[in-house]
Amino acid sequence: MNFIHQIEPYLTENDIAAVTDYLRSGGWLTEFQKTAEFEQRLAEFVSAKHATVVTSGTAALYLSLLALGIGPGDSVIVPDFTMIATPNVVRWAGAEPILCDVDPQTLCLDLNKVRLRPDTLAMIYVPINGRSGDMQQVRQFCRSHGLVLIEDACQALGSQSAGQKLGTFGDVGVFSFTPHKIITTGQGGAIVTNDDAVAEKIRKLKDFHRLQPGVDQHDGIGFNFKFTDLQAVIGIEQLKIIDERMEGRRNVWRTYAEELADLEWLQFLPLGSDDTVPWFADALLTGVQKQPFLDYMKQNGIGCRTFYPPLHTQPPYADQTGEFLVSSDIAARGVWLPSSIQMPADELGRVVETIRAYTPQAIEDQQTPLPKPHWDLAKTRAEGQRSASD
Repeated sequence: MNFIHQIEPYLTENDIAAVTDYLRSGGWLTEFQKTAEFEQRLAEFVSAKHATVVTSGTAALYLSLLALGIGPGDSVIVPDFTMIATPNVVRWAGAEPILCDVDPQTLCLDLNKVRLRPDTLAMIYVPINGRSGDMQQVRQFCRSHGLVLIEDACQALGSQSAGQKLGTFGDVGVFSFTPHKIITTGQGGAIVTNDDAVAEKIRKLKDFHRLQPGVDQHDGIGFNFKFTDLQAVIGIEQLKIIDERMEGRRNVWRTYAEELADLEWLQFLPLGSDDTVPWFADALLTGVQKQPFLDYMKQNGIGCRTFYPPLHTQPPYADQTGEFLVSSDIAARGVWLPSSIQMPADELGRVVETIRAYTPQAIEDQQTPLPKPHWDLAKTRAEGQRSASD
């Protein structure tokens, strides 16, 4: 029985052939013409004026803050439920992250719970797992409060809000190309923007702040966050079939949600609409302990992954004040199921049947008290279905 990993990268024969052809062509590997082509294709896909690729999504976030003038003495609004890279880059820039609880329907930053300070200059909005709130409302909120808006759309390439690609509502948008993303170049990230000056600043920052590529004249302090043509070759091939890749992820999520809908102890968050491209298939356990379920799945040759812990529970951010009821609840109960794009039907069926065969103990039989939900998922699920049908 083969082990089903929670995620595996999806590489095709065309990807392999393209890399082979490039290597045989005498390409120098580092960023050059293929990188420029990848950037152009990515910008066209999301309908942005500029796209700049760098070494990682984390580097992309960091450069975005610097290019937008965020630094010491400033504070930045960050959701409490996100990968730790999001607040880390704020600290790298010398600014202070202010954590905010998330909305129970989208698991994205809850605008009603934002705590603004006189020094708050920016918001990093994270469309978690491809979902977002009303991005027009998010943009208007930032404009009305004089905030720079950065979209950490690393989990949301291809998702849309009101027909517009996520990552293009803010001053900048950031994507990631690690192995579990919709397209992957191993590592890598991108920054998209419609602002010419910001795009030029980012291009300088990623390449030692050179006046122009390949010329050792510098008018500022920059970094070496350059991409490679070898990565770009793979990215180009995957962008060519990105619709197929996105539908593969949607199909995995739909299969779980439909086949396991009758399980009272396992609840799937609504996608919201067909414009959402889920990063992973996410679910919340209700009335059962998470670790025994994860152990059971692993014993049956299936890998699952637990949700990120709330940032306020991580030692670097334990000094944050405020209530984080939703992020604490979903982190305690959330799991990501196997979600590879190319998951064969028989493996997907095996995961479904293994979950259906699980017989969780009643709450009173558990030795460790379970966290009590602070919100009604059934209510938010119904609200999400209504909004999707409107």
